[in-house]
Amino acid sequence: MSSAALYNDQTGVETAVDAGQESTPSTSNNSGAAFGLFSADFKKNEDLKEMLESNKESPKLEAMKRIVGLIAKGKNASELFPAVVKNVASKNIELKKLVYVYLVRYAEEQQDLALLSISTFQRALKDPNQFIRASALRVLSSIRVPIIVPIMMLAIKEAASDLSPYVRKTSAHAIQKLFSLDPDQKEQLIEVIEKLLKDKSTLVAGSVVMAFEEVCPDRIDLIHKNYRKLCNLLVDVEEWGQVVIISMLTRYARTQFTSPWKGDALDENSEKAFYESDAERNQAETNTYIMDPDHRLLLRNTKPLLQSRNTAVVMSVGQLYWHLAPKHEVSLVTKSLVRLLRSHREVQFIVLQNIATMSIQRKGMFEPYMKSFYVRSTDPTHIKTLKLEILTNLANEANISTILREFQTYVKSQDKAFAAATIQAIGRCATNISEVADTCLNGLVLLLSNRDETVVAESVVVIKKLLQTQPSEHSEIIKHMAKLFDNITVPMARASILWLMGEYCEKVPKIAPDVLRKMAKSFTAEEDIVKLQIVNLAAKLYLTNSKQTKLLTQYILNLGKYDQNYDIRDRTRFIRQLIVPSEKSSALNKYARRILLAAKPAPVLESAFKDRERFQLGTLSHSLNTKAAGYQELSDWPSVAPDTAVRNVEIIEPVNEIVPKAGKSKHLKSDKFYSDEEEEKEERSDSSSSEDGSSSSSSSSEESEDESQEESSKHSSASENTSSESEQNSSDSESDSKQKKTKKTQKKKKAKTAAAQSDSDENGNGVEASSSSMESSSASETDSDSDTDEDMKPAQNNIREKSKLQVKPKKEVSLLDLDDFSQTSTNAPKPSVVSHSLLSDLEGLSLSNISSAMQVTTSTFSQVKDYDLLHHMSGKGLAAKYHFPRQPCLYQPCMVTVQLVLSNTSDHSLEEIHIGERSPASLNIHCFNTIERLEPGASVTVSMGIDFSDSTQAANFQLCTKTDQFNVSIQPAVGELLMPSTMTEEDFCKEQSKLLGMNETSATITVPTANISRLAINKEILSVANVGAVPSNQSDVHRFAGKAVSSGSLVLVSLSLQQSPTALLTVNTEKSVMASMLLRVLTQALTAA
Repeated sequence: MSSAALYNDQTGVETAVDAGQESTPSTSNNSGAAFGLFSADFKKNEDLKEMLESNKESPKLEAMKRIVGLIAKGKNASELFPAVVKNVASKNIELKKLVYVYLVRYAEEQQDLALLSISTFQRALKDPNQFIRASALRVLSSIRVPIIVPIMMLAIKEAASDLSPYVRKTSAHAIQKLFSLDPDQKEQLIEVIEKLLKDKSTLVAGSVVMAFEEVCPDRIDLIHKNYRKLCNLLVDVEEWGQVVIISMLTRYARTQFTSPWKGDALDENSEKAFYESDAERNQAETNTYIMDPDHRLLLRNTKPLLQSRNTAVVMSVGQLYWHLAPKHEVSLVTKSLVRLLRSHREVQFIVLQNIATMSIQRKGMFEPYMKSFYVRSTDPTHIKTLKLEILTNLANEANISTILREFQTYVKSQDKAFAAATIQAIGRCATNISEVADTCLNGLVLLLSNRDETVVAESVVVIKKLLQTQPSEHSEIIKHMAKLFDNITVPMARASILWLMGEYCEKVPKIAPDVLRKMAKSFTAEEDIVKLQIVNLAAKLYLTNSKQTKLLTQYILNLGKYDQNYDIRDRTRFIRQLIVPSEKSSALNKYARRILLAAKPAPVLESAFKDRERFQLGTLSHSLNTKAAGYQELSDWPSVAPDTAVRNVEIIEPVNEIVPKAGKSKHLKSDKFYSDEEEEKEERSDSSSSEDGSSSSSSSSEESEDESQEESSKHSSASENTSSESEQNSSDSESDSKQKKTKKTQKKKKAKTAAAQSDSDENGNGVEASSSSMESSSASETDSDSDTDEDMKPAQNNIREKSKLQVKPKKEVSLLDLDDFSQTSTNAPKPSVVSHSLLSDLEGLSLSNISSAMQVTTSTFSQVKDYDLLHHMSGKGLAAKYHFPRQPCLYQPCMVTVQLVLSNTSDHSLEEIHIGERSPASLNIHCFNTIERLEPGASVTVSMGIDFSDSTQAANFQLCTKTDQFNVSIQPAVGELLMPSTMTEEDFCKEQSKLLGMNETSATITVPTANISRLAINKEILSVANVGAVPSNQSDVHRFAGKAVSSGSLVLVSLSLQQSPTALLTVNTEKSVMASMLLRVLTQALTAA
């Protein structure tokens, strides 16, 4: 039984139950224990107490399994608390975990006994086992006694700094418990929440956001710095956390971004633009809405969650798009929401409620899926009613005939409540669509002859509302309803007919008095609602036809005067004073006709969900149509967006190591990681270096240039200048640390540093340059922090000069578009803050702990080899090539980044290019988004991630278009399965000493004379292996370090030059197969002439 499975919040109890059920039959003392395990027999509990007090561990463990089983079955095991709590200090890990499961359940009920063991819980907070530490904190926070609040606060603060993300997650849960116990601790808890919000673990994110929502939902300022990180982590957070984070980010976005619906309003009136003057057109262009990159980041990162198997997550994304997305993008969620209708009826109910609200404002969203809302015979009444509501909302001139045919079937349903709701829906359709008003009215009149009283009554009520819209044309219907009056028994229907008679008594002057005569006979036997309408009818007829109805009216008023219901008595007295002339009421009597026979507005038949728009979709308040406790209202969009700089995060650069320089070559512009900004900065760098190449050649050496080379290789994949320039412009690092260079030379170095480190600062206004005085023998954090102001100024000046340059459009895809809409134009340059902000967030996404002496970097080798993936002849015009850009994978750390260049060589457009089936099916591939359309002659570069599991086995999959599928495969070279690491020579030797024996593979090789120089060796090794060079004081020893991408295993390569021309090549790694393959390709590269 694994410890992780036992103590997971969701499944721990079930696991313990299974364990208890499996182990019970094996007890020797009681053969029938398997049948009486969960009995509430007192003797059974006595038996458990004896087992818990045993001196042996096995009976105690057995007893705890059975007790947890009792709890899982809903039995009360609280009387065992004293016996269980004695074992809280047990040294057996499994037993201790089960005891904590029990204590979490009963600590709140048995607080006094739990307090006796509080010292044990405090000691357990220091336990080496992370699950024990988390469990102790969970139990401690479950003891709801104000006296231990300081102890709980201290425990939460310590747990928030724990190395285990599981313990930090538990501390976030404890924050909510402590806040509910003592709200006065809010300020201290906010400090802990602020600390946990900076946590980079996906395990913690959801829990701390939930704590934020409970404790301080109004402190939006705590989210600013963590906004982008939360957006990027969202896909990897557990489903419960995804719902909480999406809800919080929805509220956040409504306060920080401007409304995206303004631009849509301009689009709706686009026909007018054809005739506009130039001045008006220019003004319209200035008013065009431009979405904030952070706003787009949120929408893009939540879009994949529409495919989630969790219905709550899909619903959360749906409400986010509804409240935040531009109107033309909201329809993206339609298909996913309709898919949820296949779930359980409880899920259907909530989803249909939200769709009903959405369909009122935007009918076009769900109209293509109208058949999904047709009622099934197996649907319960509340589901049928909601589907009916949606169908009524979707009704328009085009589909009303289809919907009315459906309604005709529904009216015949045996479910009377549903049939009545259908009649109301027909009435709404008649009022909303004037073309079918007469058809609906005639159909409702036919229903008056129905045998079912419920159908007839509801028809009368709806007809009454429809007749108010055009009464003069339908006097025959009123007469027909008067004839049916004796057969109708439902009070509401009888009252509706009487109201119609009184309201339009002048239209039926002969029938109305006769109806009043019949009502006078049965007045005492009628329901209260009918009696009130009889009194109203008598008053109206008294005013319009007093000769025939005067005596009847007086008779009815006398009956009403002594009725048991006080409402009827009051109404009778009021009517008598109003219509019957007397000395006291002479003034009021003048206005009787204007009061009783006033023209009344026609009723508006609206959806019952119209007033729910004020609540956020997917919330309890929206479902109940009333504000629930804890509901946070969505704020209105700000008219002016707040400062976006509040979300920028300053990234502290890792220690820069001095590494011997690798070979340089001309770069391919299409392989840049960041296209626009870095190319400009390199152009600045190249121009400045070409100007002062001659002046600095005499006072420069190789090591200084190596340092600048390493700085560039750490932060970008941009290529450097040619090798001839680099040899000319090298200088000694020690002399360089004491002497200032000329302004031109300093400008050259800082320009290169600024280009390499542009991704570290999101504003582009603060470059953290590394010190030029670092020595190769020592490197520490103080070196990177000891930059002088003089070093900072040239870099900042270079940035300012760069910003003045006009940005030239390049044919690269911005990083923000890598996983978004693949078919978008790649010609438009992206704002620099976009790529800066995203990179700063991506730098913080690594979940592994890497020491400062072993930093993962990007490769210094820039030459990329393209491989054919699909020939245009085989692909029916679709050609595909791929290469390994040697960049960190944006999708998962264990994946290798592969870039595909897809080209359309045919004479027709290719549609829906995407990744199809993969072989084997378990192959982990992050596919690029579907390319909706690729025009003839066009090309597009997309990025994907593949987890090769540290194997050179080919990844087989299908590259598909709308009509065809092509089987393709990508087989990586062994060197592409690595990512470079930088470390000191001392750390290299230390790690190498741990990887001897079977973990070491070596060979003696013959190195040609042309390849003996450090530059040549670096160039050859980096050409076949994605590793990083390690600085060395020994000229005859060359060291390189890397890590396996998938497993993270360290790979160390060393080349020791012996008597010319022989050398010893050694590879140290736990991956023996990878070592032998890597040794072979390195040998081929180094021995080639």
